[in-house]
Amino acid sequence: MSSNKHLDFIENDLNELKEKGLYKNIKTIESPQGAWVNIKGKKVLNFCSNNYLGMANHPRVTDAAKNAIKDYGVGPGAVRTIAGDMDIHQKLEKKLAEFKGVEAALSVQSGFKANLSAIPSLVGKGDTIISDALNHASIIDGSRLSRAEIKVYSHNDVNELEEILKQNPPGKKLIITDGVFSMDGDIAPLPEIVELAEKYGAMTLVDDAHGEGVLGDSGKGIVDHFGLHGRVDVEVGTFSKALGVMGGCIAGSKQIVEYIKQKARPFTFSSALTVPDTAATLEAINILSESDELVLKLWDNAEYFKQGVRDLGLDTGGSETPITPVMIGDAKDATTFSERLFKEDVFAQAIGFPLVPQGQARIRAMISAAHSKEDLDFALDKFAKVGKEMNLI
Repeated sequence: MSSNKHLDFIENDLNELKEKGLYKNIKTIESPQGAWVNIKGKKVLNFCSNNYLGMANHPRVTDAAKNAIKDYGVGPGAVRTIAGDMDIHQKLEKKLAEFKGVEAALSVQSGFKANLSAIPSLVGKGDTIISDALNHASIIDGSRLSRAEIKVYSHNDVNELEEILKQNPPGKKLIITDGVFSMDGDIAPLPEIVELAEKYGAMTLVDDAHGEGVLGDSGKGIVDHFGLHGRVDVEVGTFSKALGVMGGCIAGSKQIVEYIKQKARPFTFSSALTVPDTAATLEAINILSESDELVLKLWDNAEYFKQGVRDLGLDTGGSETPITPVMIGDAKDATTFSERLFKEDVFAQAIGFPLVPQGQARIRAMISAAHSKEDLDFALDKFAKVGKEMNLI
């Protein structure tokens, strides 16, 4: 116990998390991210990474980072408003805009920072945010920072969304949704959301973190997937998932992107994306622009694994994407399932409250284009073994 009595609550809370099976035991990776990784000298099949396309250790991507360091060094020196733009950032933003089919894009340090930049720039006190109940934590935090009134509609419920819009909430109205929901793998009904926004005079912001590199032509994202170019005001994204690097972006019209660039505190008060991350991201987008081979392999792997899990009698929820939740229910059972999988050389984390609602704990299997069919068969065998041992199948 802590010797400082006023800090004893920390020890108590940590013990309570452990008792409920919610304590996060973070494993140490000793190798590059890939289909298999090394953890404490043990080679395990990796089902935990958002590295959808295997870009995190792609030779062209790593070579781009190395070469950029030779030309530019490592860091940007300071915030861009003081130290100036490096042309590599401008090249990336031009390429991003071309890839996304928008007028302009702005790179920031992470997908989380992208929401913290965009949302408080667009709305403030006296305005209204209308947000999906399962939106990512970065949307929740960005919305709170804006000081706008926040109204939440039930997950993907466009009827409830319209009821809120009918009430004509005050000030500017901003509808925010994830494109792909990270814990369930389902897709937002973006066409209906956009139609309601246009009908009631609201702005739209979609966080496409799990859609970029996954949905649309060559992974251009959810707006491309639904053919909504020019009708979504702001697209927020990340480089840390399908692109395998680190960073985030905000994309839209020149006017909106410039406005956010002028207003966003994370952009104004935080140094720019590092040189190797910028160069690596640029090369990852080049690869996607040249071929849809990796995206097609990702989807083929996802469909193969999901069907295999269902054939075992396990529930994959309402997933429509490569995110594959294997529903367990109880958080302790999910943790036990994960631990037993790890003993069988499968690294697949349990997800419980507060990341998902109470009673909906699951193993979230993240499928990648880097996986082979043999990898997926290996995993299915282990899921079957552990599921039978735990009387879940």
